[in-house]
Amino acid sequence: MSDPSEALASAKAAADRLVKAKRLNACLTAPKDLRKSLLAQAQGAHPSGVLYGMPVAVKDNICTLEFTTTCGSKILEGYRSPYEATAVAKLRAAGALIAGKSNCDEFAMGSSTEHSVYGRTLHPFDKARVPGGSSGGSAALVAAGAVPAALGSETGGSVRQPASFCGVVGIKPTYGRVSRYGLVAFGSSLDQIGVLGRSVHDAARVLSVISGRDPKDSTCEDRDPLRLPTVPESLQGFVIGIPKEYFPPDLDPAVRRACDRVIRLFREQGAAVREVSLPHTPYAVATYYIIAPAEASSNLARYDGARYGPRFDGAVDVRALYRATRGQGFGAEVRRRILVGTYVLSSGYYDAYYRKAQQMRALIAQDFRTAFDRGVDLLFTPTTPTAAFKAGEKLADPVAMYLSDIFTVTANLAGLPALSLPIGRIKGLPIGGQFIGQAFLEDELIEAAYAVERVVPATTEA
Repeated sequence: MSDPSEALASAKAAADRLVKAKRLNACLTAPKDLRKSLLAQAQGAHPSGVLYGMPVAVKDNICTLEFTTTCGSKILEGYRSPYEATAVAKLRAAGALIAGKSNCDEFAMGSSTEHSVYGRTLHPFDKARVPGGSSGGSAALVAAGAVPAALGSETGGSVRQPASFCGVVGIKPTYGRVSRYGLVAFGSSLDQIGVLGRSVHDAARVLSVISGRDPKDSTCEDRDPLRLPTVPESLQGFVIGIPKEYFPPDLDPAVRRACDRVIRLFREQGAAVREVSLPHTPYAVATYYIIAPAEASSNLARYDGARYGPRFDGAVDVRALYRATRGQGFGAEVRRRILVGTYVLSSGYYDAYYRKAQQMRALIAQDFRTAFDRGVDLLFTPTTPTAAFKAGEKLADPVAMYLSDIFTVTANLAGLPALSLPIGRIKGLPIGGQFIGQAFLEDELIEAAYAVERVVPATTEA
């Protein structure tokens, strides 16, 4: 696409699709504002850009200039950032159209997109179920066909888990591959902007554009943007590891059958398949839910009614101001995680919890290094232990909610790239398979995903 009239037609069509998808409560931008912005962007887009005319939705915790950035929270209601995220600027430079802000769990804390002040997002195929989280809005928009791709963010699986639930592709890059500048911080050593797409190619193409060095982010590696691999004719030469800890006896039988079908495909495509062990995997969720809340309690300290957040009348001193701002501005899940994080960082508990969690994190990362050092190129696992669960089913049990990330948090703790793609359905609901790769070797993940996508029908019942 290089004709400006085609870009305008694409913008109009995207606006129409997003309005139709309004029933999902996945897009937070008002239809009138969205249509006006898309048409204006189409007129000014770069015709030579590799994403020229492509509408891309952006999760509401990633800063944009033309739309508010609220993180799904009352405390940032109406906030308009004075700058935009590097990832968004790179999309714009490549000719993409920023197609509004997508709904998310408040401050990206959740696994179901039920913790947004703007209400829950509906699953695109079953309104009684959740689309996953915290990037559920982005996943739902892609799955509904409203946009071909969307930006999300990952702290413990928040791109891959909703990708699995909604039947789309989700890529979490290596920590440092994509700039975090303009991503509202949750867990700074874990956060990474990721991409959701209708196909491996759509997601990978967007990732290649937003990746690369950024002097505005000291945690962004000084590397060239990702170069996309060609579609392989086979998986000849690949060694794919199957971690036994990710296939426990209580794994949903349908998820196991779908994964087994993909593993047979690996062999048919010429790959060597080898069972491996990641022995510290059982401690991953507990480790994550100490480190992430600890970092969140520090990052969210800025929302105090003085620097960020509304000032409520009647506060007689600073302590009362903080209490009123945070008590009324934050939702229950955010308050819960701040309290947990403050507790594990407090005097007398730091060594017992936070330090131990960091030590376990190092052991989890070492498990991956050991597997890769023994000749394994990629690891293959389920993305989630089940298909999408019903709305409200886990709200009263935070631990049950947290366990839906059991297969995804390890990649964040180790800083490794990972990709989820559809591998089948359970009673009409999508399920995903996950590749975890070596640091900065996203091209190998993408190659393997191309091979699976080409021959595994995503709609096959497991």
